[in-house]
This record gives sequence, C-alpha cells and structure tokens, in this order.
Amino acid sequence: MAFAVPLRTRFRGINVREGMVWRGQHGWAEFAPFADYPDAAAVSWYRSAVEAADVGWPPPLRDRIAVNCTVPAVPPEQAGALVLAGHGCRTAKVKVAERGQSLADDADRVAAVRAALGPGGRVRIDANGGWDVDAAVTAVRKLDRAAGGLEYVEQPCATVEELAVVRRRSQVPVAADESIRRVEDPYRVRDLHAADIAVLKVPPLGGVRACLDIAERIGLPVVVSSALDTSVGLTAGLALAAALPDLPYACGLGTAPLLGRDLTGTPLLPIDGALTVRTVEVDDALLAASRADRPLSDRWAARLAAVRLLADRAPTGQDQRL
Repeated sequence: MAFAVPLRTRFRGINVREGMVWRGQHGWAEFAPFADYPDAAAVSWYRSAVEAADVGWPPPLRDRIAVNCTVPAVPPEQAGALVLAGHGCRTAKVKVAERGQSLADDADRVAAVRAALGPGGRVRIDANGGWDVDAAVTAVRKLDRAAGGLEYVEQPCATVEELAVVRRRSQVPVAADESIRRVEDPYRVRDLHAADIAVLKVPPLGGVRACLDIAERIGLPVVVSSALDTSVGLTAGLALAAALPDLPYACGLGTAPLLGRDLTGTPLLPIDGALTVRTVEVDDALLAASRADRPLSDRWAARLAAVRLLADRAPTGQDQRL
C-alpha cells in the first residue's frame, strides 16, 4: 500500500513523506525512494525492502543504539525547543546551508542548540553539499565557535574532491554522506582521504548486508542515519547499527519525531537518547489514515513495477547500485 505521511516541519524540501509498505515472511518492508532518485538509483531501495521482507537481518551485537535528535533549518527559538523535546538525546544534528538562509542564521541556530544541550552535549552539522570549499572553510570555522566545538561537519561540499580539500583546511572532522550513497564509486572517499566518518543509510545503499560490506571495505568509523523513514523503514537502520562491530558515534536514527503520523502504534521514539533494537508491526488503522489517494497510489505502483523490472535485469552488487 502507498502511504503519504505529513511532516511536522518542512525537511529536505518536502512536507509529506511518501512511499510503500508490504509484509513478507520475515517482516514489514518500506520502499520510499525520494522523487529526485531516478528508477535506476531506486533499485537499491527496492533491494533493501526485499531484504527486510523476505530475507531478514544478521544477528545483532547490541540491543540499544544511541541516537541524535535532528534540528531542521528552523529559527533558533524553535531549534532550542526541539532539542529540549528531543527524548533525552545528548547529540544534536543541525541542518545548515539551507537555500535562502545566511551563515548568521546558521550560527544563531547552532548557538541555540548548544545552549539547549548544555556544555556536555555534542553538536554536529549537516550542509548537504551546500557550500563550495572556501565557503565551507569559513562557515565551519564560524559554526565551530558558535557550537563551542563541533563533533563533525557532514557533507560540507558536493564532491569528493572538495571534501578532501575541506578536510585538509579544517580542524573539524568531516563526514561523508552523499559522497558515498549517490556516487558510482563510494570508496573514492577512502582513496582520496576525503572524510573521517562514513554516514551510511540502508535503503539507498541496498540493504543491511550491503552496508556491512561497505563499512568493512571503507575502513572509516560509521554513523548509521535515516532516510527520513517511517518506523517501518527505521528498523533496517537499527538492524545495521546493531550488527556493526564498532559504533563509536550516536546514530541519526531518531527521526520518527519529525513525522506528523507514523504507520505503527509503537513508533521508534528515543528513550533517554537511545532506541531499543526491535521490529514494528504496521497498525491497520494508522495505515488506512495514511493511505495515499488514487493518483498517488497509482504512481507509486507504477514506480515499484518499473524499479522491480530493473532490479530483475541488473546484477546485484555495489557496482550496480546506481
């Protein structure tokens, strides 16, 4: 069934999260590639959903996952309130470099987050590739001061080459996200020494086992993050975080509070800054309330059929993700 779930705050340029869910022999699966992913790239999202529904996940090595709260590009007063309502999270990821906003806006937001967290909390920022190299170096320096010390900056620039330059010119660690999941060769981040941390998102990388392979080969500390999933999709991220040999950072899986409605009566909400590793069951009434209208449902059914056809034709493996 196709769903359309409202967001509490505009995020990643959207106000509604869309996708599809279905149940297989091992559990519920979510297929929700963003609109800017072409069908060829969405094959990885489909493979991740098939793994969840029909294969299941590796055994967990831990049963609790520390997570960050996520602060969209909102005014500072709202940013501080989100942290205070952040389910006990002691790490906050703050969105910056939003189109139409200034570096001063970012600094005010980061400072408000620091004030709300207190001196013991950790602040990380995510620019989603929004700066060029010089702008990134300037911005990271200013935001590092506003935060009283940043844990890291995620994807300050769009390309791997730019990340490598920023990393050489900045004292703040660099995390790579889009430079891993939206490129043909995710290991160029490793080869060019472009990042200190790898951010892995299960659906766009093809599933939990595919991500475990990337984590082993890329040789960097891993932060598992959400693709703005419902709690159904978040269970895959939890499975990856639970199966990694090492997990030194809080993960970006505490995103269920960004949804105005979930698909389960037991959503994956952090307690004392952590999520318990578990599965969820879709609630029929909540799914019915989130059911997409006929045109949207037809569009998702057509997309799933097109992506499934591509998946059946293409060989599996990391080199065929995109």
